[in-house]
This record gives sequence, C-alpha cells and structure tokens, in this order.
Amino acid sequence: MLAFRLAPTPIALAVFLLASSVAQAQTPAASDAQTMPSVVVSASADASAEGLSRAYAGGQVARGGRMGILGSVDMMDSPFGATSYTQQFIADQQARSVGDLLQSDPAVRMSRGFGNFQEVYMIRGFALDSDDVAYNGLYGVLPRQYVSPELLERVEVFRGASAFLNGAAPGGSGVGGAINLMPKRAGNAPLTEVTVGVETGGHSYAAMDVARRFGEQQELGVRVNAAKRQGETGIKHEDHEVGMFAVGVDYRGPGWRLSADAGYQNFDLDAPRPSVATSGVAVLPSAPDASRNFAQPWSFSRERDVFGTARAEYDIAQDVVAWAAFGGRSTRESNSLANPALSDSNGNASAYRFDNARKQQIRTGELGIRGKLNTGAVRHTVVASWSGHWNEAKNAYAISDFAGFPTNIYNPVNAAMPPTTSFGGDMNDPRITQKTILNSYALADTMAFLDERLLLTVGVRRQQIKDIGYDYGTAVQSGPAYDKSATTPVAGLVYKANQNVSLYANYIEALVKGPVASGTYGANLAPVTNLGEVFAPYKSKQKEIGVKYDGGKLGMSAALFSTNKPQGAIVGTRATLDGEQRNQGVELSIFGTPMSGVRLLGGLTWLDTDQRKTDVAANQGKQAIGAPETQVSLGGEWDVPGAPGLSLNARTVYTSSQYADLANTRQLPSWTRVDVGARYLTQVAGRDVTLRARVDNVTDRNYWASAVSSFGAGSLVLASPRTVVVSATVAF
Repeated sequence: MLAFRLAPTPIALAVFLLASSVAQAQTPAASDAQTMPSVVVSASADASAEGLSRAYAGGQVARGGRMGILGSVDMMDSPFGATSYTQQFIADQQARSVGDLLQSDPAVRMSRGFGNFQEVYMIRGFALDSDDVAYNGLYGVLPRQYVSPELLERVEVFRGASAFLNGAAPGGSGVGGAINLMPKRAGNAPLTEVTVGVETGGHSYAAMDVARRFGEQQELGVRVNAAKRQGETGIKHEDHEVGMFAVGVDYRGPGWRLSADAGYQNFDLDAPRPSVATSGVAVLPSAPDASRNFAQPWSFSRERDVFGTARAEYDIAQDVVAWAAFGGRSTRESNSLANPALSDSNGNASAYRFDNARKQQIRTGELGIRGKLNTGAVRHTVVASWSGHWNEAKNAYAISDFAGFPTNIYNPVNAAMPPTTSFGGDMNDPRITQKTILNSYALADTMAFLDERLLLTVGVRRQQIKDIGYDYGTAVQSGPAYDKSATTPVAGLVYKANQNVSLYANYIEALVKGPVASGTYGANLAPVTNLGEVFAPYKSKQKEIGVKYDGGKLGMSAALFSTNKPQGAIVGTRATLDGEQRNQGVELSIFGTPMSGVRLLGGLTWLDTDQRKTDVAANQGKQAIGAPETQVSLGGEWDVPGAPGLSLNARTVYTSSQYADLANTRQLPSWTRVDVGARYLTQVAGRDVTLRARVDNVTDRNYWASAVSSFGAGSLVLASPRTVVVSATVAF
C-alpha cells in the first residue's frame, strides 16, 4: 500500500472533493467506449477568454498553443513551428516524465545535466535545461530536475529561438527551442480518477485527479492532483521516489478571469546510475547491459520544491485585454555522486566522491496588454509586455581525493565512501554563488492583409541581463557583474495559399544569459580551475522557412532552419567560450487520423552541425557534441475492429551516430528503439476503467543514448533496459 506523505490540509481538501464526486458521477454511453473519456475545459489554464486550443483529430496534439506574448495561436496562423501534446496523449503514453513523453517528438532527444540527473532536452541539436522550462509562460517556477507529468494538461514544444516571445531563458539554454507546460484546470463536468500502476523492477505508482466547479454559473473551479512513485527501477539497485501534490484554482468573472497554482514535489534517487566521462579514452567502449548499475551504493540525490503561480486577465474593452502573472519557487537540493571516468575501452574507470548542496529562490512575473484595431483594410493585433526574473542560487561542494578509486562499467566495484578532502563553502549552510536579474520590454504587431490570408508579425524586445557570480564559501563577488542590454527583433510571415496550406518564414534573435563555467580536465578529471565563473551574455540568431498542411483529419509540416550560438570549450585547466556552433537542418512532421480508427504522430529531423571560428584548429568544421545527424520518431495507434475499447500502439525511435568530443574522435553508434502498448476501455461495477500496458525498448537493446556536453567535455548516458509498465485508471 502506497502512502502519500502530504500535509493534512491538502489531503482534507482532496477527500472532500472525492466524496463530492461519488454523488455526481455520471456514466458515459456505451457507444463512447472506443474513444478516451474527456472533459470539456472551458476555463483556461492561462486565464484567457478563449481557453486552450482544441485538440486536433486523433486527440494526441492540439491545433495550436501558447506563443508567449502573442497568446494562443492556431498552427496555421503561426510563423513558427510548434507541437502541443494533450493530456490524453500524456496519459496514454503512461509518461513518467516530460522526457518520456518527448521521445515521440522527432526534433527532441533526451540527455542529462553535467554531473547531475536533471532532464536536458536537445531541440534542434541545442540543449534546453529543465531549469529553463516554462510553466504557464513563466520561467523557473517548476522543480529543477524533474517534473511530475500528473501536473500537466499540455506539453508545448516550440522549435527555434524563443526569447522574443517569453523573454530570455534565465538559465542560458533554449537556443534551439522552448518547452511550455500548461497546468490542469477543472472542466465543466465533475472529474474523479484514481490510477495505480507498476513497472519493471517493482517500481509502483498511484495518483489521484479530482476536479469540481462551484457557484451558480460554475464560475469557481478547483482541481487537485496527487501522485506517488516509489521503488526500484529496471536498473538494478536504482531506487526512485517521487511525491507530488498540486492544487489549481480558477475563477471566471464578468469580463475578468483569475487562476492560480500551488504545488510541492520531492524527488529522491538512491544509487542513481551516473553518466560516464570519456576524456580518458580514444575509442568508446560498447554499451554495457542496460540493466547494469555502476553507481556507488552510497550515492544519492535529493530535491525538495515548493512552487506557485497566479495569473489574472481583464477585458478593458471588447478587443482589448490586459494580463498580469507572477510565480515563484523555493528549492533545497543535496547529492553525493561518483561519476566514473573511463581510462580505457575495456570499461576500466576511476571515480571520486563529489557532494553538492544547493538552495535556490526564484521570483518571476509578467505584465501585458493586447488589443485589436483596423487601419483601412489592415487588421492589427498589437501587444506590449514586460517580463522580469530574479534568481538567487546558493551552493557548496565537497570533494574526495581526485586520485579516486577504481571501478569498471561492466563489472562495477563497490567502494567504501571516501572522506571529502577539499571544500567549497559550508555544506550545512550554502552561501550565495550566483544572482541573475532579467528585465525586458517587448512590443509586437501582427498585421492581417488580404482578408487575413497574409499575416505579418514584427516586434522588438529590449532585454537586460544582470548576472553576478560569488566565490564559494566567502560569498564575495568574483569577477565583474555583467549588466548588459540589447535590442532583438523578430519578423514572421504567414501566407495562406488556400484553406489547407500555409507558407511561413521567420527571423528572430535572442539575447541569452552567459553560461557558468563547469567541466573537468586532466587524467583524473578534476573540476576546472574557474569553476562557477559566469560568462557574458550573447546573441543567437535564427532563420527559418516552412510549410504547413491541414487536411482536417491529417496534418503535416516541413521546415528549413539555421541557428548559431557561441561554443564552450576547455582550454588547459579553464572553461572558456571558443568559436561558434551553427546548426541547420530540415524537419518533417505528421499527425492526425489518416483513416478511421488509426492515429499517426511523428516525423524526421535531419541536422547538420558545424563548429566555426574556433581557435582550436582540430575542431574547425567538425560536428557538435551530442547532435545526431538524423532523428526519426514515428508512432501509430490502431482501434482493433470487433473489439470495442481496445487500441494497440507502437512507436519507433531512431537516432543516428553522434560525437562525444569536439574533435570528433569519439563516436556513439546509431540506435533504434521500438516501444509497443495497448489500451482497453471498459466498465467494472458501473465505473469507467482504463487499462493500459506498455513495453519500452522491446528488444532490450543496450546502447549509449546520448552524449552530455559541458564546455566540450563529453559524457555518455546509458539507455534504459526493456521496461514494462501497466496501470489501471478508475473514474468515480
């Protein structure tokens, strides 16, 4: 029996709503058994009058999504590429994280933070750290390393530089794209669902989702979500524990709307399998058994997050609306890690203990006004906004002797926990190491010509980035404070050739916060001597053209893009910026229902990366780390004829070879993964029941999934083994 370690007050609220649901439960007609039960959401997660974009045919993706200050935009009207995954798709995939879900996106591949376990999303070959994922349009609000999917109504993936739309990502990533996560809201119909499940290794799962609307006009909505994951995973001796509780509230008044969210999450890992450093080898070893764990048994990672947001929207006039949103997060994090560093291609390695303690406080907000007006035959949608972000991070670390202890990734050696011998700050009371303050103002105008067949969006954002680094332990400012501003433009064009085809193009620049020095050097992979140094902000530029097709039930898109950014490298014992990385490529996607009872989702990305203007001659013209040339994700779902309620699904994920070093001397082989699953909708004792089963990595293939890059230091992430997940959801 799983126990929720939650405060009494939230549990009391959840119990009240659960009890209320039993009396109000309704049973859908038997003719609806073949499709997922759904709730009509008229109260929007972003407090807008129009609500969320409706789902496209098949229900896996939406017709549009939130485009920052431009608001919710239909896919055929947007000069950018984006995909918005629905809550139905999240549930059917039995996604355990945002990264799990995005295996279905051909433009995204999963990686990991350097020396930690945060999810990193590689979009168009550039990293988007989980720190820089937005929550209802606000950066830095969600937990840093992992986000429980039970929180989410939509997962919106924006392809391309996005700083103009939402302001600069505070963590300095996201050049290739952005992710915005939309919270759940109460729909018009009462909702009470309980889900339980289990997966390979004995990892168990339980969740509750309860929603109600109150008032004469159903103006007040409350939605409560709680979830617990606990136990060993398919990786031997690796134990995960996640606890989450969140409340979302919305209120619809005459001409105004309010919404708010508050949540708590703990994320605990014991003996988590680490990344593998590769600097000590000329040839990469083959991947070990994917179920093998080469973590030290005493290693761990702990994170506690409390977060919340509030958003309001007010109709000033018929076509003029103003909004305000604010949010914050408080984080406590600690870990003790021992990442193996390879010494030969036979799997021999050494490791040392690295402990870290972290506290973080984030405050963020935005204000804006959007209105429509006509000048002759031209219809304008004009928007002006301000956004701000304040981030204070406190860190401390402790390290054992760099000589370390021996191990082997094929036959791991469990070592006694070594004592720490060098320190940076007080592990019991971390001091401030970085402060980041962002302020920006934006103005945009979307002009509609030719009876709205031609849409031109132009805009400008004035972005200020103030970034200050402090010495570990002393909290004395180290180096100059970067306080720079820049004006970055955007231009987007959409031409609707007919009701089914839109052609689009865009040019966008972004001012990005400079990275923080990290990485290792030398035979023992000691931390760089300028660890924690904050680099100056920089600009990134993107150009893109594309075409979109909407056949009503089947949609497709194609895009050509080019993006560049400064590149990190390690020179001697120091981390530095050296040259430029340019990524250009082609994206193809497909989604919808090509025929009755069949749903398709996926596509292909072809990527060409190039190191330019580098001072290291051996790197000039070479490919970037962790950026495969070809990525294919293609999934299908089939409603079995003659078996009402039964659907089968399958997904293939292919990733071509990628490099683990800037000189392109160490290469990961290509890999293909096949996942299969089933869903069965039925009734038990008058209750709707959804049974789901999924097998990831059906062939149990062993492969290196990705190469992590930090200032040119490459590390390898081993894929997960064959994993079976089964669950049951009961609606009351």
